[in-house]
Amino acid sequence: MKNKKEKINRRGFIEQSAKITAAGIMLSRLPAKSKKLFSIEGEIKVALIGCGGRGTGAVSQALEADQDVRIVAMADAFRDRVDECLESLSEKYPNSERININDDVIFIGFDGYKEAIDLADVVILTTPPAFRPLHFEYAISKNKHVFMEKPVATDVAGIKKVLKAGKEANRKKLNVVVGLQRHYQKSYKIIKDRIDRGRIGKIISGQVYWNSGGVWVKPRENGQTELEYQMRNWYYFNWLCGDHIVEQHIHNIDVANWFIGATPVSAQGMGGREVRKGKDHGQIFDHHFVEFTYPEGQVIASQCRHQKGCMNRVEEVFQGTKGNVTVNSSNYGLMQNKRNKTIYEHDGENDINPYQQEHNELFAAIRSGEYILDDTKKGAEATMSAILGRMATYSGHVITWGEAMEMNHALVPELHSFNDKAPVMPNKKGEYPIPIPGITNYR
Repeated sequence: MKNKKEKINRRGFIEQSAKITAAGIMLSRLPAKSKKLFSIEGEIKVALIGCGGRGTGAVSQALEADQDVRIVAMADAFRDRVDECLESLSEKYPNSERININDDVIFIGFDGYKEAIDLADVVILTTPPAFRPLHFEYAISKNKHVFMEKPVATDVAGIKKVLKAGKEANRKKLNVVVGLQRHYQKSYKIIKDRIDRGRIGKIISGQVYWNSGGVWVKPRENGQTELEYQMRNWYYFNWLCGDHIVEQHIHNIDVANWFIGATPVSAQGMGGREVRKGKDHGQIFDHHFVEFTYPEGQVIASQCRHQKGCMNRVEEVFQGTKGNVTVNSSNYGLMQNKRNKTIYEHDGENDINPYQQEHNELFAAIRSGEYILDDTKKGAEATMSAILGRMATYSGHVITWGEAMEMNHALVPELHSFNDKAPVMPNKKGEYPIPIPGITNYR
């Protein structure tokens, strides 16, 4: 078996993307039951809400998806992030009239997203996840098509807000794409189709992994308020990020939901802070291990770890009554029968980058006036599944989906400035409250 794990051929993506137009991709795939709305002729106006690395990548992909996409507004809590994003875009698209940005359409602060959204046809939501429900709700209220990154919330209250707004988006026939890009990835789609056709029988168990070395830390700077410090280091605070089981491992948990065709009924597991436990690591765990139980008794073993010098693994493995499947983000898929004989192998080294594909499909649908993309529910369900896992590891209890959805679980306050009090505060030693299994309680 060829080892294609953890390798994405970006050169192949760029070369292939240049050959394929977004409209052609989409129009060849339109389902018979899609609903025709009003197509957009001329420019499609885009607002970017959240101008960090992922926002910069997403807006670049929007520009590649349709040659008449125009960036008309940008919003972020921090001006330097806007400036860095614009610098990156100007290097990639020098002197482009499609990046129509001056100070009049740059909005800084907690409430700037409203003014930016008001100016656009399509909104890209790429702030830290804590703010996604609020921004999504407003975008839908203003009749905007949406691309929003995963996860779509960090708490149950946010999940409920997103689901409610998603119903309104459906009523208004607004296309919504959530950045769970494996749903737009050729290898995953082919494997899923073959599972649905019974090639490995019924899935009875699986293992999903996101084990890596971790992410960045930004040192505290003189003059920062506590809230600004936390937002600069948003990955390490549960109210902002949801922990890495929610922010990152959601991809793998989502695949389990997708391939099984259901959400977990319960979760139990363990986790903690083994090596990443300094003051600059906020609140989150550095490892989680969760068993998710599904409605028909399937059990998925979930692992995510941020520990340097350990085994890295990002992929999904499933066992069925007639065979097994392995898939990963490097465009690789393997399907075997019970005797471990290969019945299908996908080595998609030159497959189109799924990050680009999800934008291709979104903008082609908008351009043609088709309402066919409604990712809100699966995005919310994947996020809630990961939150359920976090509740299980933080508490040490078995947590059911039903009881979790009934909880008054709200982590994100209303915020208007960096002078507002942060939702969590350090003690005199600079240490933040850490969940303690057996003591932390969600009941």
